[in-house]
Amino acid sequence: MAVNAISADESGKNPGRQVGRLEKDSKMNRVLVGLLGLFCSAAALLAQSDVPILSSALAFQGTTSGGVNSFQPITVPVLVAPLGDHWLFESRGEVQGFIARQDGTSGPYTGQFFYSIDYLQVDYLVNSHVTVTAGRFLTPFNIYNERFPLWIANLEGTPIIFTIGTRTSASSNGGMARGVVVARPKYTVNYTAYFSALTAPGNFQSGRAAGGRAGLFLPEAGLEVGASYQRFLQSTDYNAAGAYFTWQPPPIPLDVRAEYAHSPGGQGYWLEGAMRLAKSRDTNTWLSRLQTVARVQQYFKGSPGPEDLLPGTDVNQFDFGLNYYLPHNVRLNGSYGRQFSSAGNVNIWNFEITYRFLFPAWPGGHQ
Repeated sequence: MAVNAISADESGKNPGRQVGRLEKDSKMNRVLVGLLGLFCSAAALLAQSDVPILSSALAFQGTTSGGVNSFQPITVPVLVAPLGDHWLFESRGEVQGFIARQDGTSGPYTGQFFYSIDYLQVDYLVNSHVTVTAGRFLTPFNIYNERFPLWIANLEGTPIIFTIGTRTSASSNGGMARGVVVARPKYTVNYTAYFSALTAPGNFQSGRAAGGRAGLFLPEAGLEVGASYQRFLQSTDYNAAGAYFTWQPPPIPLDVRAEYAHSPGGQGYWLEGAMRLAKSRDTNTWLSRLQTVARVQQYFKGSPGPEDLLPGTDVNQFDFGLNYYLPHNVRLNGSYGRQFSSAGNVNIWNFEITYRFLFPAWPGGHQ
């Protein structure tokens, strides 16, 4: 889900400032690579009883948008390595291909591959209220970026407002603290606070920003609400704010999710509902493996300003899809969407096959 964008300083409007930043960025890249070697060595030495786990998602996606066909093979490897009782190393990468006709709707199919590092972090569990993270981590603005990776998201396409608060690459390089302020049987209050440094375009790209998120979870109702704030400290400084809502009623196999986000470049929301065709969450029949999904979203263009990779016009869009969960972590997905804007109305068709697996990172390991 990495998104690349270049700030005003990176585009050459301030060459002297750009050179200084690039020198710092080069140092940041070396530090991150050094941390990777250090963490992997520590995992090999310390993780004797706590075996690292390697998992991966494999997917093949196809999209037809406005008559233009494209295909994307994707693999997302994830490594999790406990280092004793208080330390945890986590990393996720992504290799993604993009295959399409040379001239959009005509010509031979051509393709290219991209790879990125989504996160490369070490976590230290201070106590039940605080976990400190250092390295590269997913930017914790609202919840879509962190909680709905490829194998969990109900629809293939990301929401229109996804890039608000996650600029520039949906990942941050720096430090983060998160945890639970208070935990009671009927409610839990959680928080996240972070700072990210500017890093040049590449596999470790990130923007300079600071922000936080707070949420209230009601376990008996399966309900969570929260809000996010970010101050983007790069080029033209600006604020981004958001709110989220999730609801999973325990007796019913229903998932409701929603987000709202606002920045100078625009604002909008998305609301999504997914329902399993079963009487309860515990049913495991062929019909209960089928899930219907619907999403509605609206985006309203703001004033010219920061390049958030947002549409240049107001957009309304709805999507409807079906997911079928086969045994052995295989999922089939198909969806149809219709997008309305002054730039033109288009139909969007998607299909996806996803497979996920996990196993100990080396032979003979056990949990």
